[in-house]
Amino acid sequence: MASPGRAARPAPASEAGPPPVRPGSPQPLGARYRVAADGTAGTNFALWAGGAEAVEVCLFDDDGHETRHPLTELTHEIWHGFLPGVTPGTRYGYRVHGRWDPWTGARWNPAKLLLDPYARAVDGEFTLPAEVYGHVRDWPQQHVADTVRDNRDSAPYVPKGVVVHDEGGDDEWMDDRRPKTPWPDSVIYEVHVRGFTMRHPGIPEHLRGTYAGLGHPAAVGHLVRLGITAVELLPVHQFAHEDHLLRRGLRNYWGYNSIGYFAPHAAYAASGTRGQQVGEFKQMVRALHDAGIEVILDVVYNHTAEANEMGPTLSLRGIDNRGYYRLAGDARRYVDYTGCGNTLHVVQPNVLRLITDSLRYWVTEMGVDGFRFDLAAALARSMHDVDMLSPFLAVIAQDPVLRRVKLIAEPWDVGSGGYQVGAFPPLWTEWNDRYRDAVRDFWRGAHPDVRDLGYRLSGSSDLYAWGGRRPYASVNFITAHDGFTLRDLVSYAHKHNAANDEGNRDGTDDNRSWNCGAEGETDDPAIRALRRRQLRNLLTTLLLSTGVPMLLAGDELGRTQGGNNNAYCQDNETSWLDWSLLDDPEWRPLTDLVSRLLRLRRAHPVLRRRAFFSGRAQGQGGLRDLAWFTPRGTEMTESDWYAPTATLGFYLSGRDIPQRDAQGAPVTDDSFLAVLHAGPDPVPFVLPGTPWARAYECVVDTSEEEQDRGPGTRYEGGAVVSLTGRSVLLFRVVED
Repeated sequence: MASPGRAARPAPASEAGPPPVRPGSPQPLGARYRVAADGTAGTNFALWAGGAEAVEVCLFDDDGHETRHPLTELTHEIWHGFLPGVTPGTRYGYRVHGRWDPWTGARWNPAKLLLDPYARAVDGEFTLPAEVYGHVRDWPQQHVADTVRDNRDSAPYVPKGVVVHDEGGDDEWMDDRRPKTPWPDSVIYEVHVRGFTMRHPGIPEHLRGTYAGLGHPAAVGHLVRLGITAVELLPVHQFAHEDHLLRRGLRNYWGYNSIGYFAPHAAYAASGTRGQQVGEFKQMVRALHDAGIEVILDVVYNHTAEANEMGPTLSLRGIDNRGYYRLAGDARRYVDYTGCGNTLHVVQPNVLRLITDSLRYWVTEMGVDGFRFDLAAALARSMHDVDMLSPFLAVIAQDPVLRRVKLIAEPWDVGSGGYQVGAFPPLWTEWNDRYRDAVRDFWRGAHPDVRDLGYRLSGSSDLYAWGGRRPYASVNFITAHDGFTLRDLVSYAHKHNAANDEGNRDGTDDNRSWNCGAEGETDDPAIRALRRRQLRNLLTTLLLSTGVPMLLAGDELGRTQGGNNNAYCQDNETSWLDWSLLDDPEWRPLTDLVSRLLRLRRAHPVLRRRAFFSGRAQGQGGLRDLAWFTPRGTEMTESDWYAPTATLGFYLSGRDIPQRDAQGAPVTDDSFLAVLHAGPDPVPFVLPGTPWARAYECVVDTSEEEQDRGPGTRYEGGAVVSLTGRSVLLFRVVED
């Protein structure tokens, strides 16, 4: 069906006409500025559009006037041509011609200007008026609206790609020193570029909310003082705001709605959006690398911002809908393993190439050190089922660039069989939500025993001790961007998402939280003190656990979102870090505790195990490398694991750690005893005596606000200590 209205027409060319399009090359894909063999400077354009009938590259001047150039060369389904005189900074897009037959999945519409999926930079924002939809969005018969083609020109309403000059790839980074932090030594900090910097008083106002702001010494200094080794940036690929948010006056804050997999999100650039954002991003990476901090990107290759059949036509849908997306039996519809309306068809070679080309680009030309894959199970699906021998995982495993960087899976999607925690192959680490749930449940008193907690504290060997995987396959976390902040976890029993304007229906109801006796903020000093102690308990547990710890940015400050557990559309002070907390005497000790724990972790290899515990006696000393204790000071028996308890002690032996240093010498360390007590009342705990220890020194006591008070006290082996209700004690074994 065709709608009323006129099809888009190109702007008139000058009398001399545009320069002739030379054949150019089908490789590489995208817009690449270069100098031809005859010395002519220009840009080569190459676009994969498998079933298209014709492709035009459209150039835009500063006034928005459009000039169209047909790409007449077609090689292996790639349309290509070289345009002399097209220089870096030029804005462009594509119009792709073909059949309009949504019933068979064909949705070509040359009235829609399309973003190059390989665009290195994007200028402008997606505002999503009706003109950017390939179908008539407001057609009276909504059940067939997606089948009626809209012939209105979308060019005035969509951003354009920008030609960027590539400055040399790996050679550009020869003077950059990548930290290359080993996995066991890593501490990840999940952070939003805009949210971390918007309210930071030490960052100049014009740099707040930008890549330059995150690379500013004031921002980097905080990360260094904490002891962070890697930032995991919420999505920085170019993304679009959803129509339903824009209609309500909201915006997508998190960024899980990608549309440009090579372009840094333009709104995070302080320096400009005509290619300057690329250099600004690189400078941020360099600043972080100089401080010894790696950069990991949260990437969303499972779906795009084009949503389902009722969504806008921005890029891939108009290039080759059937070639890029998983379509249902009724080809009008999309298979949705993501909950976002569509799923990229990663089994298709052109889609797999798009993703891997993008990944390699961010490593070799943008300097990043790894990736966290959103809904990674959707990428691991073959035709339907999740398959750990899928093309995507196989390609990553053999790629000489990608197999060397940090790879983190969010090991689930929303489709059938999508929950795959513990199932990814050995190169991968995984977000371990079973760790999150077990630790939350223990500290809120929800579990009668500690069986599951024992596995989670010691590296989750039940999930990862196979195929050569190590304890660092587990990324341990208690909070992340989606859910309560740590302070809200101990302040709210229920979500409070009214500001999202969805009737409080959005966001999970499975929070596993405890409000300590009052919902939300309170002036009750006892409740406030208990909440701060619970925060110290949770953070101490996380940073003493075997595996890779991940902190949510701002948790070390005591940041709150007012009980909103789904702040994906709150680009405001709800989500932005409140740096005044750093100077608040009530919350400053929390930051100091995190720094103290991370110094301790960095100094002691026994807290950064490279191999799973055996539970057996090690070396001549005859001590287990890991031992579990009851409050009686006796080792846990099988029946003890099943008995109701809120108290657990675990002993980490620093003798004969199964690893060697760079010179091949055995690694030894101090031994530690940690005691976790989630009960409300004080209990006595007998410190294990010989052979475990003759004496202990307390190094962390979460019952104390300030850690320079309680810690330092010495106890003899066999002594009885009183555990404050809901607290953690960490002891170092004294050998002299």
